[in-house]
Amino acid sequence: MNLIINPGLVIPSNELHWRFSRSSGSGGQNINKTDTRVELSFNIEDSRVLTPSQKHKLNKQLKSHIIKKSISIITQDHRTQYKNRKLALVRLGIIINKALEPLPKRRKVTKPTNSSQKRRLNSKKKHGKKKQSRQRTTIVEDF
Repeated sequence: MNLIINPGLVIPSNELHWRFSRSSGSGGQNINKTDTRVELSFNIEDSRVLTPSQKHKLNKQLKSHIIKKSISIITQDHRTQYKNRKLALVRLGIIINKALEPLPKRRKVTKPTNSSQKRRLNSKKKHGKKKQSRQRTTIVEDF
């Protein structure tokens, strides 16, 4: 099964490495005899599909996910190996696609204009006067 990241990037199945083992969790008596837990690993450095800039970006963005130059995804959510394999492919595709997205442009820091500062202060004064007008006034009488 090839992994389609986006229309311009498809990771061939020979670059994906699968490992299967017995999973914990639901499955009844079937759990003791079938290997439904799936571990999918993709070696970034050995990939022939990725460009050097994409490899660098993946290494930088996925620092916490990379162990020994490869990304590993472990799934054991479903009872069947087939569903877990599909889920692992989807998760790996989402992680790689998100890491390869261009970073958003940084906001240029600007000062507020004089008129916007005056508007803000005037609205604060107006709000304060409104609150002050709601307060009770106490009359102090001399005896």
